[in-house]
Amino acid sequence: MTHHLILGAGPAGVIAAETIRKQAPNDTITLVGDEPEPPYSRMAIPYLLIGNVGESGTYLRKGMSHFADLKINQVTARVQSVQAATKTVALSNGQSLSFDTLLVATGSHPMHPPIPGMNSEGVHTCWTLEDARAIQKLATKGARVLQLGAGFIGCIIMEALAARGVHLSVVEMGDRMVPRMMGPTAGGMIRDWVQSKGVQVFTGTKVESITPGKPLQVKLSNGSTVEADLVISAAGVRPAIGFMENSGVNCLLGVLTDEHLQTNVPGIFAAGDCAEAFDKVSGKMIVSAIQPNAAEQARVAALNMVAYARNQAARSELKGVTQINVLDTLGLISTSFGDWQGRPGGEHVELTDVPAGRHLSLQFEGDVLVGCNSVGWTDHVGVMRGLVEGQVKLGAWKETLKKDPTKLMEAYLACAQGQGDWSGANDARRR
Repeated sequence: MTHHLILGAGPAGVIAAETIRKQAPNDTITLVGDEPEPPYSRMAIPYLLIGNVGESGTYLRKGMSHFADLKINQVTARVQSVQAATKTVALSNGQSLSFDTLLVATGSHPMHPPIPGMNSEGVHTCWTLEDARAIQKLATKGARVLQLGAGFIGCIIMEALAARGVHLSVVEMGDRMVPRMMGPTAGGMIRDWVQSKGVQVFTGTKVESITPGKPLQVKLSNGSTVEADLVISAAGVRPAIGFMENSGVNCLLGVLTDEHLQTNVPGIFAAGDCAEAFDKVSGKMIVSAIQPNAAEQARVAALNMVAYARNQAARSELKGVTQINVLDTLGLISTSFGDWQGRPGGEHVELTDVPAGRHLSLQFEGDVLVGCNSVGWTDHVGVMRGLVEGQVKLGAWKETLKKDPTKLMEAYLACAQGQGDWSGANDARRR
């Protein structure tokens, strides 16, 4: 009996398990997760903190017998090591599981800055349901909360904290908010917007130490000390692949995969936040930790796991890695697509209306839009994505856009349709 072993019970792991079951009704499937909760979505945690959903609202599948009904075996344990040569996985509960195919879908884990006092009572990450329960107890109305980090995840957490009525301070070591998604102008506009909503923002600042107590004393690099009832660390994430060391599987930032999501070892695949896959837009191997990527990579990997088990050629190919970020920061919408910082030798155009809170930046290589970002500009989000991901040749429309970047819709419909991208054009119209 073929055994498909899946490490990680997040969206990628769950979708892969379900896809395999559809394709292989009689194969054995084991899903390993390291939390004592039903599989859930981390992206739903802010909605839990806001109060829009209860804990069950974060669950990926609502029926409590869903996995049992599909004959998907669930194991709760941490992965300790993988050995490609013997096709075995060692778990923290003492089990050693053998496999015919393996999917590494263990996602990311929060980074822990080496700051004195980070292990103090009242300091938490915001990554698990256990974290959320602790934050709910401390982030009561009027509580003083300091958040470390103002990146993409940090801004989502900030939205939830503001909704809880806390007094919020945010510390970001970069010179602007969302520095890995926005340039100086855009990041500065987001900072100004957040401050206008009553949030204290320190950019270009580090947390130097946290002194335990009630309240916590948080010393900043600008010389000030902030008192806090709760400190939340949102200093970024990285692929959770430490157990892959000496496995025989090639890893860099993430687990390296080909267009079939297979690693250098036949029969071993990776998907989701821990996978490093080829992005056709940038021409680079990247980790893109967003749920749409996790879902599509899981589907492709699962189909190819079944094909491998049957000694068949790969059945599905990853079309590319989506580099998209759409962020709602206290009501201000910002977006980032592709190589938003531009490419060497490329051209760009910017349009900024600070009083209106609107900013648009387009990056070109030749006559192709390779990246863009925007603040307060929601009209053409689908069009921007379509142009970047479709690598649509703009021809003379590039010069038009350099003169007036707002003509994105016209450029898309004129150029994408002519290149056969009808589905994308229809999507653009819907948006």
